[in-house]
Amino acid sequence: MNTRLEKLIGKYPELLECQNSIMEAFNAIKKSYEANGKLLLAGNGGSAADCEHVVGELMKGFMSKRPLPQTIKAKLKEAADGSDYLGENLQGALPAISLVSHSALMTAFANDVAPDMVFAQQVYGYGKLGDVFIGFSTSGNSNNINHAVKVAKALGLTTVGFTGKSGGALKELCDITICVPFDSTPDIQERHLPIYHTLCIMLEEEFFG
Repeated sequence: MNTRLEKLIGKYPELLECQNSIMEAFNAIKKSYEANGKLLLAGNGGSAADCEHVVGELMKGFMSKRPLPQTIKAKLKEAADGSDYLGENLQGALPAISLVSHSALMTAFANDVAPDMVFAQQVYGYGKLGDVFIGFSTSGNSNNINHAVKVAKALGLTTVGFTGKSGGALKELCDITICVPFDSTPDIQERHLPIYHTLCIMLEEEFFG
């Protein structure tokens, strides 16, 4: 077992039954990043905040500073007329896009077309073969998430669901589903956080040592 995953389960032993799906999610995201893919995320309410949280850990240093390669620093220095400022203040990034914060697009599409298709439209616009889509839904029955999963699968993205004990419809739709063994929304979300923190740490260590 990965040492980070072992530490997670040591702290939250109830997540032992999720260890295989967590590792599968890590491998899928790792494979995507190795092929220059990206991660798309969507959720509602507290799960929307989880999407933003994941992006914040992946797009900049989380547990490490992620210094840039010297070759990139040299190009940035040349572009900045000899200044080291750009190269010293940028950090290595793992591309991730939270779909929940595009307010102009979301409100326009919800008003003009269909509210439950907003995330699906974003997946259609951003998603490419080899990318990964993560959908957060504590019930597993959020229509806007499940529509987005269907579009993602049609486009060749790997789909990962974060949900609760039953899994709802999301469990059957996704390639990989992490079903934490709780029924209450707060309990589910409280376990989603350490899981995605662990995934972010594992990915950071994989790509930035």
